[in-house]
Amino acid sequence: MLDYLTVVRHPLVQHKLTIMRDRETSTNSFRRLLREISQLLAYEITREMEMTTRRIQTPICEMDAPTIDGKKLALISILRAGNGLLDGVLELIPAARVGFVGLYRDPETLQPVQYYYKVPTDLQSRLVIALDPMLATGNSSAAAIDLLKQSGATNIRFMCLLAAPEGIARMKEAHPDVPIVTAAVDERLNEHGYIVPGLGDAGDRMFGTK
Repeated sequence: MLDYLTVVRHPLVQHKLTIMRDRETSTNSFRRLLREISQLLAYEITREMEMTTRRIQTPICEMDAPTIDGKKLALISILRAGNGLLDGVLELIPAARVGFVGLYRDPETLQPVQYYYKVPTDLQSRLVIALDPMLATGNSSAAAIDLLKQSGATNIRFMCLLAAPEGIARMKEAHPDVPIVTAAVDERLNEHGYIVPGLGDAGDRMFGTK
């Protein structure tokens, strides 16, 4: 069983994250590093997947070899920045089903507004991993998990690049059954709801927008 909060302190993750935080890092480098870190985080968040065995023939002999049990997992990108994590995890788990939750944060209220939702069927029988680089206020993330649970998901995990204490607290209040895996927990949110010290707006830095 994963802990409620797992901070992946592997040196490669922390080194790449430092480069991403630097405001001089280019859009191309930011996008590449996000993809690379997502794969390293994916190793941790999939650690407790259920396993079984199947009989295979190696070049030497037959054996009962370990294999993942059950239906393929579902990766849910919380748009738009979630796509940066999605690309990397899909390289690692190319057979995963993919869904999208479109939410944006109202700049005045900091509350989530839904504009798109499409997810795979049979979420109740899949491990569901929700992806969003920034866990800031936690409002959008909690709203996305609400929608996934309404679609039948019961085994959900949340993967992000950075988390603020406020976002962690909001998620724990709303969804104490959803473990969080992140690369770092930063100091706080500023008055605009951005993570401090953070790395700015992950979507803008990934796509080269303002």
